[in-house]
Amino acid sequence: MTAIYRSAAGAAAVRERYDTLLDHWPVPAERCSLTTRLGDTFAVVSGPADAPPVIALQGSGGTAAHWLPDIPTLAGCLRVHAVDAPGEPGRTVEARPPLAAYAEWLDDVLDEFGLPRAAFLGTSLGGWWTLDYALRRPERVTALAVINPAGIGRRRIAPIVKFAGYRLFGAWGRRRSLAMVARGAHGPVDAARRAVGEFALLTFEHFRPRVEPIPVFPVARLGELAMPVQAHFGARDVLLDQRDAAAKLRAALPGADVRLAEDAGHFLPGWVGAAADFLAGARS
Repeated sequence: MTAIYRSAAGAAAVRERYDTLLDHWPVPAERCSLTTRLGDTFAVVSGPADAPPVIALQGSGGTAAHWLPDIPTLAGCLRVHAVDAPGEPGRTVEARPPLAAYAEWLDDVLDEFGLPRAAFLGTSLGGWWTLDYALRRPERVTALAVINPAGIGRRRIAPIVKFAGYRLFGAWGRRRSLAMVARGAHGPVDAARRAVGEFALLTFEHFRPRVEPIPVFPVARLGELAMPVQAHFGARDVLLDQRDAAAKLRAALPGADVRLAEDAGHFLPGWVGAAADFLAGARS
């Protein structure tokens, strides 16, 4: 068991805010507790029961609540299973296994939902998990949509050093770090997005994220992805070199739908409609 929070009081504060956000889920949904080999796993399921099933995985420090701004669009045409990953904030077991162990965990998640196959949607570290799973279990993945995934472009080191320095300045430093990551995000900020942003600030006040390097998939390995793939990248991402990532994925999968937004960063706007349409066409 890894202590993923800095204190018990901090963990309680994050969970309390999380529950409040879930109480404002904007579409009909059910909350589930799944039994997996890594421990109990929490999920929120939305959308028509007969719609194409999608497993949705957020990035580091993320929870099902981070889909709040986009779930009305996604759940309009998809059966979305928004899952809290082990070792991340939320209501899933706090144990943080090695990254390679998440494939077996996702086997259990699919089995618990009674899904032989499903499409996958992943952002940032969640994108790494979905790519890894699609390569290990291609027979269980109908389609793959990734938003600024980790594991393709190189990781940028300078921002990590800055984040460590900003942490010394408390709330101001956390807001400065979030502003760096959000650089390139544009358009109106609605109430749901603002609430998620404030939740992220609270989370990283108390949460200890992973610090180990995330493995990069070789181009040849990415070329083994046999299912339909859509990928959205922000060229101004301060965490990952997504221009490099887009070029690598295009080289690996000439038939994939790869989109590079020149003026967008890690919090990539405008992807949800295209991803929903793409995943809705991938029936198992």
